[in-house]
Amino acid sequence: MSKKNTLSTESYKGVRDFYPEDQALLNYIIATWRTTAERWGFVEYHASILEPSELYKAKGADNEEIISEQTYTFEDRGGREVTLRPEMTPTVARMVAQRRRELGYPLRWYSIPNCFRYERPQRGRLREFWQFNADIFGSRSSASDAEIIAFAAALMRAFGATEGDFEIRIGSRTHLDEICQELGFDDAKKKALLALLDRKNKMPVADFARAAGDLGVPLSLLEGGKVPKEVAEALSFLEGLGVSNARYDPTIVRGFTYYTGIVFEIFDTHPDNNRAVMGGGRYDNLTELFGGDPLPGIGFAVSDEVMRIFMDVRGLIPQYLPPTKVYVAVAEESLAGEALQLANELRSAGIATAVDYGERKLGDQIKIASKHRIPFVIVVGQNEITSGTFSIKNLDTGEEVSYERSRLADFFNA
Repeated sequence: MSKKNTLSTESYKGVRDFYPEDQALLNYIIATWRTTAERWGFVEYHASILEPSELYKAKGADNEEIISEQTYTFEDRGGREVTLRPEMTPTVARMVAQRRRELGYPLRWYSIPNCFRYERPQRGRLREFWQFNADIFGSRSSASDAEIIAFAAALMRAFGATEGDFEIRIGSRTHLDEICQELGFDDAKKKALLALLDRKNKMPVADFARAAGDLGVPLSLLEGGKVPKEVAEALSFLEGLGVSNARYDPTIVRGFTYYTGIVFEIFDTHPDNNRAVMGGGRYDNLTELFGGDPLPGIGFAVSDEVMRIFMDVRGLIPQYLPPTKVYVAVAEESLAGEALQLANELRSAGIATAVDYGERKLGDQIKIASKHRIPFVIVVGQNEITSGTFSIKNLDTGEEVSYERSRLADFFNA
């Protein structure tokens, strides 16, 4: 191939290649999400990455920016307009609405899909990401609000966080609706206020105050005041659950238009990562889009990349350890068949084993094992085959121990 036609080794902008260490970390994040969710009584569901585009265009199903600017939307070969999912809530609402009479409530579901958004890639924001979603359907109780928030906090602790590492800020879309009604706002001005509040933490204080004034909103209505009833009840439940780092923040609104009650975000308190890590809220009318009476729901989401950054700034990312425990090297290429047989014996005993084929010098084979961070090496040579005794070398310490072939597995299973 000529240099002119050489393909780039770069991946598509805004997505990631997962080399073994990266994949191991993603697996750890997903396993922690799954284990914690199931301990809290949630069960897993999944759906196709493709959805009819009308699901996101429906009134209240998403915000205009995501629909018009951030979706990967195209026409399939049958002339149907489809979209790669940008988030999971409309999908789970569709699934619940489809079988609403068959399901038992309250319903606790979780999922770990990959999602796509066409936006400018930046720290913590990618065009493809894995996202944990948890939802409770069928309850309007403040106890369910509190449980979903407490579960989100438990998820943070599952990654090694302490209460001082994050803060839970709870707002109320109901209260903001009341403010808008009091001010006589039409839908356009209400939408502008919600958009302003959603940007508040990214703006200088003076700019926010000026923008609020231009909208005709007194800052006194947005900064403090009486805690709304549903927030106060949730905070009381949270206190009983031992969650003490939650507070009312009237400026928390979340970006989606479908929220109807409590909304919340969990913020990282680390100075190098002063941002929301996860968030969600109550949406009591979303299933109404599919016909029938509305079914109350509340949920939250968090992406793998945001979780990775949270762990990284605190040194919480676990050390990478390959699943392979032993590398079988060969003294000469003619013994590759013997090495394969020994490797299979170890695998049959439940030991993760890789094998070399003798195409490099023995010393280079051992360097390869070390490069892959495989902790142990067994060398297959003619002497070992004849005697039936093999040495197991620890590449970290340099120590060697000898075992009869029939007992090699005992060393690794001890």
